[in-house]
Amino acid sequence: MNNPTLNPARIAALGRSELTLLVRNRAALSVALLMPAVLVFTLRATVRGDSAAAVAEATLTGGIGMVLLLVVYMNLVSAYVARREELVLKRLRTGEAADVEILAGSALPSAAIALAQIAALVVAGAAVLDAPMPQNPALLLAGILGALPLLASMAALTSSFTRNVETAGLTTMPLFLVTALGSGLFVRADVLPDVVASVCELLPLSGVMTLIRAGWSGGVAGYDLLGAALTSLAWMIVTVFAVQRRFRWEPRR
Repeated sequence: MNNPTLNPARIAALGRSELTLLVRNRAALSVALLMPAVLVFTLRATVRGDSAAAVAEATLTGGIGMVLLLVVYMNLVSAYVARREELVLKRLRTGEAADVEILAGSALPSAAIALAQIAALVVAGAAVLDAPMPQNPALLLAGILGALPLLASMAALTSSFTRNVETAGLTTMPLFLVTALGSGLFVRADVLPDVVASVCELLPLSGVMTLIRAGWSGGVAGYDLLGAALTSLAWMIVTVFAVQRRFRWEPRR
């Protein structure tokens, strides 16, 4: 990759261009607007708990995780692949923008939409499920913001072995399923066997989800929060290193 210097103005300009393309896709825009409400009702029907408050918290934290996966990770894989196959990335790379600026600018609209959806999800959840407010909003926000660059990096890495937009649904499915089943979106780790729970704690999104759940409902020890943060940081470092070596800027032949 070329010079990693970040220029906020260039990133914002690239983000506006990508956002224009997303807004023109009315089907994608409709899904983005409806997804938070759909997630509330869908997760409400599947999550079980000892009390209404526990069910509401599990529904909303799981919904936040789903928004992050669907909007940031899966949407970005398709975006990176589409721009690569259309030679957009190759043309951008011949200009002044650094590689990291191109990738960050492309990810900016997805990140903004995800944050807006999460805000709508929290508001809808409070209205529909009568959910209590987060006990530690700063920790909740830290988990969400930490997930954005991690998932964007994973999307860039996944796009490197995704042949075209049509196959993006297949290449993103492993991480989606592993995260949904093992990182606590639907099933709490404490109900799993000890060995399985220990393995699940090391999954890419497990640290982020631990921070999000702790920010909402509390009750997590400080060393567990530190472990979750270090796990997320480790995955971030490994993924960024892999992107630097494997990301494809030109169409696959």
